[in-house]
Amino acid sequence: MQSVGPYRFTHMLGTCPVGKAWAAIDEQGRFATVAVLNAVAANTPGWREAFAGTANAMSQRPDGQAFTYADFYADEPWAAYPAEAGPGAEKLFRALGQEYHPVPTEQAGSPKQGDSPEPVSGVPRQPSGPPQSVSGPPHPVSAPPQPVSGAPQPVSGAPQPTSGAPIAPWALHSGALPTVPPAPMPPPADDAPQSPAPVSAAPADPPPYDPFRAPVRRIKPSEPPPRRTGLWVGLAAVVLVVAVASGVGIWAIAGNEQPDPYVPPTGASTTGSSTVAPIEPALKPWAQASLYSPEEKALAVAAPSLVFVEAVFTGYVRDARTNALVHPQPVSFIRRCSGFLLTPDGHAVTNGSCVKPAEGHARWLAVDALARMLVQGKQLPAAQISSYIAANLPKVRFTGVEPGTEPTSAVYGQLNRAKGNAVEEPAIKAEVVRSLPEDSGNTALIKLARGNLPAVELNPSASLAEGSPVRILAYATSDVVFRNAAYRPQSTMVTITGTSQRGPVSIYLVNEDLGPASHGGVALDSAGRVAGLIYQDQAAPDRANRAILPASTISALLGEAGVANTLGDADKVYRSGLDAYFRGDSSSAITQLQKAAAATPDNLLAQAYRQNATERQRLEDASRQQSSTLVLVLVGCAGVLLVALVILAVLLIRRRDR
Repeated sequence: MQSVGPYRFTHMLGTCPVGKAWAAIDEQGRFATVAVLNAVAANTPGWREAFAGTANAMSQRPDGQAFTYADFYADEPWAAYPAEAGPGAEKLFRALGQEYHPVPTEQAGSPKQGDSPEPVSGVPRQPSGPPQSVSGPPHPVSAPPQPVSGAPQPVSGAPQPTSGAPIAPWALHSGALPTVPPAPMPPPADDAPQSPAPVSAAPADPPPYDPFRAPVRRIKPSEPPPRRTGLWVGLAAVVLVVAVASGVGIWAIAGNEQPDPYVPPTGASTTGSSTVAPIEPALKPWAQASLYSPEEKALAVAAPSLVFVEAVFTGYVRDARTNALVHPQPVSFIRRCSGFLLTPDGHAVTNGSCVKPAEGHARWLAVDALARMLVQGKQLPAAQISSYIAANLPKVRFTGVEPGTEPTSAVYGQLNRAKGNAVEEPAIKAEVVRSLPEDSGNTALIKLARGNLPAVELNPSASLAEGSPVRILAYATSDVVFRNAAYRPQSTMVTITGTSQRGPVSIYLVNEDLGPASHGGVALDSAGRVAGLIYQDQAAPDRANRAILPASTISALLGEAGVANTLGDADKVYRSGLDAYFRGDSSSAITQLQKAAAATPDNLLAQAYRQNATERQRLEDASRQQSSTLVLVLVGCAGVLLVALVILAVLLIRRRDR
């Protein structure tokens, strides 16, 4: 079955001359409708831009339809709409002025082989077929004959002239040009009705002679002046052309008063006018949420503070009674999770069991790692890992080099893109400041050994309720090899499905997660503040990260550690720049975001949004210049119209004087 991006088509919903509407399903099983512009129309100048501009304009209207994902640079551009919001794909094609034809239920499905795209409606096609020869004298035609292929076929009647507009470029490739029905033909010359012949009659008697009647008229009236039909037709044509041009100018200016919003690039390419390489942040909020929406802004505010956390534990497995080594070599295991910075000097919060697991959990992880070492050394069959853990877990301890000492641990943090098993730059060494046990919140405060970092605000009073949607943000990977897997921030909307209890702490259960490394990530409120921490649902068999710990527990952890959640000056400037960007003030946004990017180099989103604001300002300037040009054209048309009206008035006055 055909697919685009994360969507797999299930059946066709409808067609129009420039594309098709499909029913589709995404990777999470959510239904959508997808509008696909066919390749021939996309390669025709103006259509790709019209498709993208209309989709964006619909997203910006208060009562419009916002797409969830789109790719306007594909060979066949497409835009996807959530199925629960209605027929978004159909609305997009109708907004483009296309005649949309729904596919009957029994005909829905994938397109047949050999189907060709329909021509754009509203553009006439050239009639096909050979010219018709005639009997009798030819009739004049209003336009030169159209070139045709094939031999002429003799028929009776006069040839019919053809007229019309040029054919749309993609219609020439469709191979399905309709024939034009012949116009009614005049009857042949031989069958035309003839006037009756004049009948001669006897001459009448001459009238009597009148001596006062002159044989000719004495005063002969002068002939009326010839009518200047051509002049009036020409003047009327001039007035009509000027009026049409003025209307087009007014329409163009009105259409450019509010230019379409700038669409930031979603790939690695940049616009042709850019002179510097585009910044590629690990997370692009404009690709994760609706463009210029509050959700995009919330992601832009919080994403720079997200941290990838990796903890490495090393120790020895010993017999619990004798302290003898069960295996002579040290055993290591790795824990990976997400976190977020709460102060510019490097204080971050993450999941407690990630950086400081409880003794029982650490012992289980160590025995599991030992069993896999034995499998790798061919000392244990792979099928016996579970039984080996069950048999030895109650009999061993996980210690440091000496009995009674703690295993060693090393914690590292990475911002933006992250790589597993990294201990050098861009990895940042970290240490655990304080950790709460599993029955009291299971959170940990760590300190990265670097300052001048982007931070996020807590919202301890954030409202979390069953059935409400929440946006989560955390690190995830699609790599199957664990050791050196690449991680990057990901975001999605989840729904709170219920509540659970972990000791005295209440947690909220959600319906989706972002993967094994997402615990310790952020649940955001509408302003981009922390409403909660992503947590493991330990009651579930797979212990998936489908729970949220309220932000109030994080505030308690900071209070115990004596650390205050604060934003730096660069964070405040960055938020001011985002405010200007999302209200359309490109000039202020460029200034503020430039300052934030210079003050905090790790905040790649400050640099990316500065580039977006610069490009949007360039487009706005170009739009204003185009409007000025159209004003000049309109003034010129108005001048021509005025001259034409003066000439017409003079001619009318001269005609009246005569």
